[in-house]
Amino acid sequence: MARIQTIHRQTASAEVNATLDTVKAKLGKVPNLIATLAQAPVALNAYLSLSEGVTKGRLTAKQRESLALAIGQANSCQYCLSAHSLIAKGVGLDNEAVQAARKAEAADAVTDSLLKLAAKIVQQRGILADAEIAEAHAAGVDDGLILEVIAHVALNTLTNYTNHIAQTEIDFPVVTV
Repeated sequence: MARIQTIHRQTASAEVNATLDTVKAKLGKVPNLIATLAQAPVALNAYLSLSEGVTKGRLTAKQRESLALAIGQANSCQYCLSAHSLIAKGVGLDNEAVQAARKAEAADAVTDSLLKLAAKIVQQRGILADAEIAEAHAAGVDDGLILEVIAHVALNTLTNYTNHIAQTEIDFPVVTV
């Protein structure tokens, strides 16, 4: 059972309900993570704003989903791994690519470097050596992409930690960590 419950639509404010209606119209449902974040509208709006914002960068949908999988795996978040395994298939990643992303691996060198960088950022709490940055640069990851990866780490860490603390009920096909 969840430690932090999903919000009850009957008791939610009109503003929160309007936001949840927008999410439902876009996704076809209100995932439990979103309904949990709605307990604190500031957290919900921060998540939605950052989630929308990162789609406007240079990373492709496949790269963004691969990052979510690598970060979710590094943070051992079963909810996010379950959600993003399904979403990744929707953007064109096959099972092999999903499994590779969870290991911070990808077939192309740039995406592989992005995933490795993200995993290092999570595992090393953002403390990277000059050589690790130089390695990313050598693989074609410029400073702008490094900052985009950091934004994805922040976004996914928000959801990963929310799910750990809330013990969010998984409402996607469950995958194991």
